[in-house]
Amino acid sequence: MLTRRDCLLWLGFLPSLLYTLPVLAHDALIQAAARGNTAEVKRLLDTGVPVNARDARGRNAALAATEGGHVEAAKLLIARGADVNAQNDIRNSVFLLAGARGHTEIVRAALAAGANLKSTNRFGGTALIPACHYGHVDTVRLLLTTAIDVNHYNNLGWTALLEAVILGDGGARHAEIVKLLIAHGANVHLPDKQGVTPLTHAEQRGQRVIAELLRAAGARGR
Repeated sequence: MLTRRDCLLWLGFLPSLLYTLPVLAHDALIQAAARGNTAEVKRLLDTGVPVNARDARGRNAALAATEGGHVEAAKLLIARGADVNAQNDIRNSVFLLAGARGHTEIVRAALAAGANLKSTNRFGGTALIPACHYGHVDTVRLLLTTAIDVNHYNNLGWTALLEAVILGDGGARHAEIVKLLIAHGANVHLPDKQGVTPLTHAEQRGQRVIAELLRAAGARGR
C-alpha cells in the first residue's frame, strides 16, 4: 500500500517522466532512420512522433537517414514532411549532404519538397559545388536543371567549375561535369582568389581533356 510520502514522491517524478518519454521517442525515430529501418520509421511516425525532432547534433531523422545513405528511409521522411533545409551543428542539411554524397534520389525528393537552392554548407558552398568536387555526374546533371547559381563562390574562393578542376581527378567523370557546367552557363573566366583561372589550374594538373573543353569554350590562362 502506498503511503502519503510515496504518493508525493511519485507525483514529483511524474513531470520528468512525461518529459522523458517524448525525448526517447524522438531519439528512437532518429536512430531508426540512421539504421535505414524504414518499417520502424513508418511505425514511429504513425504513432505521432514529430518528423522534425532533432538530436544533440541538430539532426532530424531525414538527415540521419541521408548520412547513412538510406534512400528509402530518407524519402519516406521527406514525404511525411521532414524539413530538407534544417541544418545541423556543422551546417549539413538533407539537401546539402545529399548533393555532396551523390544521393541523387534524395536530392530529387528534397527539390520536390522545397530545397533552398541558395543554402550553403560550412565552407560556403551550395549543393552543386561538392557534387562537382566528388564527381557525382548524375547529381550535378539534376542540380543543373534548377535555378541553382552555377557561378557561386564558396569561402575558399572557388566556383563549381574551379572545384571540379582543382579537387577533381581529371578523369572522365570530372570532364563530363566540366562539360555540363559549361553548357549551363559556368563562366570559364572566373579565377580563384589568387587570380588563377580554371584553364591554368587544368594545365598545371595535366588535365588535357578538361583543358581542351575550357579552351573550346573560350577560356584563357593565367
